[in-house]
Amino acid sequence: MIVPVWLWFATVGGLLALIALDLVIVDRKPHAVTTGEAARWVIFYIACAVLFGAGVWFFAGHDPGVEFFTGYITEYSLSVDNLFIFMIIMASFKVPAIHQHRVLLVGILLALAMRSVFIAVGAALINQFVWVFFLFGGVLIWTAISMLRSKGEEEQYQENALTRWVRKLFPVTDDYHGHKYLVHHQGRRMITPMLLVIVAIGSADLLFAVDSIPAIFGITQDAFLVFTANAFALMGLRQLYFLLGGLVNKLVYLSYGLAVILAFIGAKLVLHALHEYHAAPDWLDIDNWVSLGVIVVVLTVTTVTSLAKARRDERAGVEAN
Repeated sequence: MIVPVWLWFATVGGLLALIALDLVIVDRKPHAVTTGEAARWVIFYIACAVLFGAGVWFFAGHDPGVEFFTGYITEYSLSVDNLFIFMIIMASFKVPAIHQHRVLLVGILLALAMRSVFIAVGAALINQFVWVFFLFGGVLIWTAISMLRSKGEEEQYQENALTRWVRKLFPVTDDYHGHKYLVHHQGRRMITPMLLVIVAIGSADLLFAVDSIPAIFGITQDAFLVFTANAFALMGLRQLYFLLGGLVNKLVYLSYGLAVILAFIGAKLVLHALHEYHAAPDWLDIDNWVSLGVIVVVLTVTTVTSLAKARRDERAGVEAN
Protein backbone atom coordinates (compact mmCIF):
# COMPACT_ATOMS: atom_id res chain seq x y z
CA MET A 1 0.00 0.00 0.00
CA ILE A 2 1.49 3.34 -1.08
CA VAL A 3 1.02 5.94 1.66
CA PRO A 4 1.94 9.57 0.82
CA VAL A 5 3.84 11.63 3.37
CA TRP A 6 0.89 13.97 3.93
CA LEU A 7 -1.27 11.01 5.01
CA TRP A 8 1.34 9.96 7.55
CA PHE A 9 1.33 13.49 9.00
CA ALA A 10 -2.47 13.66 8.93
CA THR A 11 -2.77 10.30 10.72
CA VAL A 12 -0.25 11.19 13.42
CA GLY A 13 -1.94 14.58 13.81
CA GLY A 14 -5.33 12.92 14.21
CA LEU A 15 -3.97 10.53 16.85
CA LEU A 16 -2.41 13.44 18.76
CA ALA A 17 -5.74 15.27 18.57
CA LEU A 18 -7.47 12.26 20.15
CA ILE A 19 -4.89 12.23 22.94
CA ALA A 20 -5.38 15.98 23.48
CA LEU A 21 -9.14 15.44 23.63
CA ASP A 22 -8.60 12.74 26.23
CA LEU A 23 -6.42 15.07 28.29
CA VAL A 24 -8.91 17.94 28.14
CA ILE A 25 -12.06 15.92 28.88
CA VAL A 26 -10.92 13.10 31.15
CA ASP A 27 -7.75 14.37 32.79
CA ARG A 28 -8.66 18.06 33.19
CA LYS A 29 -9.81 17.32 36.73
CA PRO A 30 -8.00 14.34 38.31
CA HIS A 31 -10.55 11.75 39.45
CA ALA A 32 -11.07 8.03 39.76
CA VAL A 33 -12.40 6.78 36.42
CA THR A 34 -15.80 5.11 36.83
CA THR A 35 -16.85 1.93 35.03
CA GLY A 36 -19.50 3.79 33.02
CA GLU A 37 -17.05 6.48 31.94
CA ALA A 38 -14.47 3.87 30.95
CA ALA A 39 -17.09 1.91 28.98
CA ARG A 40 -18.06 5.00 26.96
CA TRP A 41 -14.43 5.74 26.12
CA VAL A 42 -13.71 2.12 25.17
CA ILE A 43 -16.67 2.22 22.76
CA PHE A 44 -15.42 5.57 21.41
CA TYR A 45 -11.89 4.30 20.71
CA ILE A 46 -13.14 1.06 19.17
CA ALA A 47 -15.48 3.13 16.96
CA CYS A 48 -12.52 5.30 15.90
CA ALA A 49 -10.52 2.18 14.99
CA VAL A 50 -13.48 0.74 13.05
CA LEU A 51 -13.99 4.01 11.14
CA PHE A 52 -10.29 4.17 10.32
CA GLY A 53 -10.30 0.54 9.17
CA ALA A 54 -13.39 1.21 7.04
CA GLY A 55 -11.53 4.13 5.44
CA VAL A 56 -8.56 1.87 4.68
CA TRP A 57 -10.95 -0.71 3.21
CA PHE A 58 -12.76 1.87 1.06
CA PHE A 59 -9.75 3.78 -0.26
CA ALA A 60 -7.05 1.06 -0.37
CA GLY A 61 -9.09 -2.10 -0.97
CA HIS A 62 -10.35 -5.06 1.01
CA ASP A 63 -6.95 -6.73 1.48
CA PRO A 64 -5.39 -3.79 3.42
CA GLY A 65 -8.70 -3.42 5.28
CA VAL A 66 -8.64 -7.04 6.44
CA GLU A 67 -4.97 -6.68 7.38
CA PHE A 68 -5.71 -3.63 9.54
CA PHE A 69 -8.62 -5.24 11.38
CA THR A 70 -6.73 -8.49 11.90
CA GLY A 71 -3.69 -6.61 13.18
CA TYR A 72 -5.82 -4.39 15.43
CA ILE A 73 -7.65 -7.34 16.99
CA THR A 74 -4.36 -9.17 17.53
CA GLU A 75 -2.65 -6.17 19.14
CA TYR A 76 -5.67 -5.39 21.32
CA SER A 77 -5.94 -9.00 22.53
CA LEU A 78 -2.22 -9.15 23.33
CA SER A 79 -2.59 -5.86 25.23
CA VAL A 80 -5.39 -7.28 27.40
CA ASP A 81 -3.01 -9.90 28.77
CA ASN A 82 -0.61 -7.08 29.66
CA LEU A 83 -3.22 -5.27 31.79
CA PHE A 84 -2.48 -7.65 34.65
CA ILE A 85 1.14 -6.47 34.69
CA PHE A 86 -0.04 -2.85 34.67
CA MET A 87 -2.23 -3.59 37.70
CA ILE A 88 0.74 -5.11 39.52
CA ILE A 89 2.89 -2.05 38.71
CA MET A 90 0.14 0.34 39.90
CA ALA A 91 -0.19 -1.60 43.16
CA SER A 92 3.59 -1.79 43.62
CA PHE A 93 3.97 1.99 43.29
CA LYS A 94 0.74 2.64 45.28
CA VAL A 95 -0.58 4.98 42.60
CA PRO A 96 -3.64 6.92 43.86
CA ALA A 97 -6.81 6.19 41.87
CA ILE A 98 -7.12 9.82 40.75
CA HIS A 99 -3.68 9.69 39.10
CA GLN A 100 -3.87 6.29 37.40
CA HIS A 101 -5.38 7.64 34.18
CA ARG A 102 -2.53 10.17 33.76
CA VAL A 103 0.06 7.47 34.44
CA LEU A 104 -1.39 5.18 31.76
CA LEU A 105 -1.86 8.02 29.27
CA VAL A 106 1.71 9.31 29.42
CA GLY A 107 3.24 5.86 29.87
CA ILE A 108 1.48 4.40 26.85
CA LEU A 109 2.23 7.50 24.77
CA LEU A 110 5.90 6.96 25.62
CA ALA A 111 5.56 3.29 24.69
CA LEU A 112 3.99 4.17 21.32
CA ALA A 113 6.90 6.50 20.53
CA MET A 114 9.39 3.72 21.34
CA ARG A 115 7.35 1.11 19.44
CA SER A 116 7.48 3.37 16.38
CA VAL A 117 11.25 2.90 16.31
CA PHE A 118 10.80 -0.90 16.50
CA ILE A 119 8.27 -0.76 13.66
CA ALA A 120 10.55 1.33 11.44
CA VAL A 121 13.50 -1.01 12.05
CA GLY A 122 11.35 -4.12 11.54
CA ALA A 123 9.88 -2.79 8.29
CA ALA A 124 13.35 -1.92 6.97
CA LEU A 125 14.72 -5.37 7.82
CA ILE A 126 11.77 -7.19 6.25
CA ASN A 127 12.12 -5.20 3.04
CA GLN A 128 15.79 -6.12 2.79
CA PHE A 129 16.10 -9.65 4.21
CA VAL A 130 13.67 -12.55 3.80
CA TRP A 131 15.34 -14.52 6.60
CA VAL A 132 13.94 -12.00 9.10
CA PHE A 133 10.59 -13.82 8.75
CA PHE A 134 12.28 -16.95 10.15
CA LEU A 135 13.61 -14.87 13.05
CA PHE A 136 10.24 -13.26 13.84
CA GLY A 137 8.46 -16.61 13.48
CA GLY A 138 10.91 -18.26 15.86
CA VAL A 139 10.45 -15.47 18.41
CA LEU A 140 6.67 -15.90 18.36
CA ILE A 141 6.78 -19.70 18.63
CA TRP A 142 9.27 -19.50 21.51
CA THR A 143 7.10 -16.86 23.23
CA ALA A 144 4.05 -19.11 22.85
CA ILE A 145 5.92 -22.05 24.43
CA SER A 146 7.17 -19.81 27.26
CA MET A 147 3.63 -18.59 27.95
CA LEU A 148 2.39 -22.16 28.28
CA ARG A 149 5.29 -23.16 30.53
CA SER A 150 4.96 -20.18 32.86
CA LYS A 151 1.16 -20.34 33.15
CA GLY A 152 0.11 -20.84 36.72
CA GLU A 153 3.24 -19.29 38.21
CA GLU A 154 2.61 -16.26 40.37
CA GLU A 155 3.64 -13.06 38.63
CA GLN A 156 5.44 -10.47 40.71
CA TYR A 157 6.68 -7.11 39.56
CA GLN A 158 10.40 -6.55 39.56
CA GLU A 159 11.74 -3.22 38.36
CA ASN A 160 13.44 -3.49 34.99
CA ALA A 161 16.88 -2.07 34.20
CA LEU A 162 15.57 1.29 32.94
CA THR A 163 13.43 1.90 36.03
CA ARG A 164 16.31 0.94 38.34
CA TRP A 165 18.67 3.24 36.39
CA VAL A 166 16.29 6.20 36.76
CA ARG A 167 15.91 5.49 40.48
CA LYS A 168 19.71 5.45 40.92
CA LEU A 169 20.27 8.53 38.79
CA PHE A 170 17.70 10.76 40.50
CA PRO A 171 16.53 10.95 44.11
CA VAL A 172 12.85 10.00 44.46
CA THR A 173 10.38 11.51 46.92
CA ASP A 174 8.48 9.21 49.22
CA ASP A 175 5.07 10.70 48.40
CA TYR A 176 3.16 11.81 45.30
CA HIS A 177 2.83 15.55 44.67
CA GLY A 178 -0.27 15.68 42.50
CA HIS A 179 0.63 15.41 38.81
CA LYS A 180 4.10 16.85 39.34
CA TYR A 181 7.09 14.92 38.05
CA LEU A 182 9.80 17.15 39.55
CA VAL A 183 9.73 18.99 42.89
CA HIS A 184 12.07 20.91 45.16
CA HIS A 185 12.19 18.86 48.33
CA GLN A 186 14.57 19.12 51.29
CA GLY A 187 16.60 21.74 49.46
CA ARG A 188 17.20 19.73 46.27
CA ARG A 189 15.42 18.83 43.06
CA MET A 190 13.85 15.37 43.17
CA ILE A 191 11.61 13.30 40.93
CA THR A 192 8.30 11.97 42.23
CA PRO A 193 6.96 8.40 42.11
CA MET A 194 4.62 9.74 39.38
CA LEU A 195 7.53 9.99 36.93
CA LEU A 196 9.02 6.67 38.03
CA VAL A 197 5.80 4.69 37.53
CA ILE A 198 5.36 6.25 34.06
CA VAL A 199 8.85 5.01 33.16
CA ALA A 200 7.91 1.59 34.55
CA ILE A 201 4.67 1.41 32.52
CA GLY A 202 6.30 2.66 29.30
CA SER A 203 9.32 0.37 29.53
CA ALA A 204 7.18 -2.64 30.49
CA ASP A 205 5.04 -2.10 27.40
CA LEU A 206 8.19 -1.87 25.30
CA LEU A 207 9.13 -5.37 26.50
CA PHE A 208 5.68 -6.57 25.45
CA ALA A 209 6.47 -5.27 21.95
CA VAL A 210 8.99 -8.11 21.58
CA ASP A 211 6.09 -10.42 20.74
CA SER A 212 3.42 -7.98 19.52
CA ILE A 213 5.51 -6.30 16.80
CA PRO A 214 6.62 -9.58 15.16
CA ALA A 215 3.03 -10.82 15.51
CA ILE A 216 1.54 -7.99 13.48
CA PHE A 217 4.33 -8.22 10.90
CA GLY A 218 3.08 -11.77 10.44
CA ILE A 219 -0.25 -10.27 9.37
CA THR A 220 0.91 -7.32 7.31
CA GLN A 221 4.28 -5.96 6.25
CA ASP A 222 2.88 -2.48 5.60
CA ALA A 223 4.49 -0.10 8.13
CA PHE A 224 1.50 2.28 7.99
CA LEU A 225 -0.96 -0.47 8.96
CA VAL A 226 1.40 -1.85 11.60
CA PHE A 227 1.77 1.60 13.20
CA THR A 228 -1.92 2.53 13.13
CA ALA A 229 -3.07 -0.88 14.45
CA ASN A 230 -0.62 -0.50 17.35
CA ALA A 231 -1.66 3.09 17.97
CA PHE A 232 -5.40 2.39 18.14
CA ALA A 233 -4.85 -0.70 20.30
CA LEU A 234 -2.67 1.19 22.78
CA MET A 235 -4.94 4.24 22.90
CA GLY A 236 -7.95 2.10 23.79
CA LEU A 237 -5.94 0.13 26.34
CA ARG A 238 -6.08 2.84 29.02
CA GLN A 239 -9.84 2.88 29.35
CA LEU A 240 -10.00 -0.90 29.05
CA TYR A 241 -7.81 -1.03 32.15
CA PHE A 242 -10.50 0.74 34.18
CA LEU A 243 -13.38 -1.10 32.52
CA LEU A 244 -12.13 -4.63 33.06
CA GLY A 245 -10.57 -4.15 36.50
CA GLY A 246 -10.65 -7.45 38.36
CA LEU A 247 -12.24 -9.18 35.36
CA VAL A 248 -8.75 -9.65 33.91
CA ASN A 249 -8.03 -12.15 36.70
CA LYS A 250 -11.05 -14.18 35.60
CA LEU A 251 -9.73 -14.63 32.04
CA VAL A 252 -7.74 -17.66 33.19
CA TYR A 253 -7.53 -19.23 29.74
CA LEU A 254 -6.59 -16.04 27.88
CA SER A 255 -2.88 -16.79 28.02
CA TYR A 256 -3.50 -20.19 26.43
CA GLY A 257 -5.49 -18.56 23.65
CA LEU A 258 -2.81 -15.94 23.07
CA ALA A 259 -0.16 -18.66 22.99
CA VAL A 260 -2.14 -20.44 20.26
CA ILE A 261 -2.46 -17.18 18.30
CA LEU A 262 1.25 -16.39 18.60
CA ALA A 263 2.21 -19.94 17.56
CA PHE A 264 -0.19 -19.71 14.60
CA ILE A 265 1.22 -16.39 13.42
CA GLY A 266 4.77 -17.65 14.00
CA ALA A 267 4.05 -20.67 11.79
CA LYS A 268 2.53 -18.35 9.20
CA LEU A 269 5.72 -16.25 9.16
CA VAL A 270 7.88 -19.35 8.70
CA LEU A 271 5.64 -20.57 5.85
CA HIS A 272 5.79 -17.14 4.24
CA ALA A 273 9.59 -17.22 4.32
CA LEU A 274 9.57 -20.73 2.81
CA HIS A 275 7.31 -19.47 0.03
CA GLU A 276 9.74 -16.62 -0.64
CA TYR A 277 12.49 -19.23 -1.04
CA HIS A 278 10.15 -21.41 -3.18
CA ALA A 279 10.44 -24.21 -0.63
CA ALA A 280 6.73 -24.62 0.19
CA PRO A 281 3.68 -25.35 -1.99
CA ASP A 282 1.17 -22.59 -2.71
CA TRP A 283 -1.66 -24.36 -0.88
CA LEU A 284 0.21 -23.86 2.40
CA ASP A 285 -0.07 -20.08 2.05
CA ILE A 286 -2.37 -18.73 4.80
CA ASP A 287 -4.39 -15.71 3.67
CA ASN A 288 -5.59 -12.92 5.96
CA TRP A 289 -9.22 -14.08 6.00
CA VAL A 290 -8.08 -17.38 7.51
CA SER A 291 -5.88 -15.52 10.00
CA LEU A 292 -8.75 -13.25 11.05
CA GLY A 293 -11.07 -16.24 11.47
CA VAL A 294 -8.57 -18.20 13.57
CA ILE A 295 -7.85 -15.22 15.84
CA VAL A 296 -11.54 -14.38 16.40
CA VAL A 297 -12.50 -18.01 17.08
CA VAL A 298 -9.61 -18.59 19.52
CA LEU A 299 -10.33 -15.37 21.45
CA THR A 300 -14.06 -16.14 21.61
CA VAL A 301 -13.53 -19.70 22.86
CA THR A 302 -10.96 -18.73 25.50
CA THR A 303 -13.07 -15.81 26.77
CA VAL A 304 -16.28 -17.83 27.01
CA THR A 305 -14.60 -20.80 28.69
CA SER A 306 -12.74 -18.50 31.11
CA LEU A 307 -15.91 -16.72 32.22
CA ALA A 308 -17.73 -20.05 32.51
CA LYS A 309 -14.98 -21.41 34.77
CA ALA A 310 -15.09 -18.23 36.88
CA ARG A 311 -18.85 -18.68 37.39
CA ARG A 312 -18.38 -22.34 38.33
CA ASP A 313 -15.67 -21.42 40.83
CA GLU A 314 -17.88 -18.73 42.36
CA ARG A 315 -20.78 -21.16 42.74
CA ALA A 316 -18.45 -23.76 44.27
CA GLY A 317 -17.17 -21.16 46.71
CA VAL A 318 -20.69 -20.17 47.75
CA GLU A 319 -21.71 -23.80 48.24
CA ALA A 320 -18.58 -24.49 50.27
CA ASN A 321 -19.43 -21.65 52.64
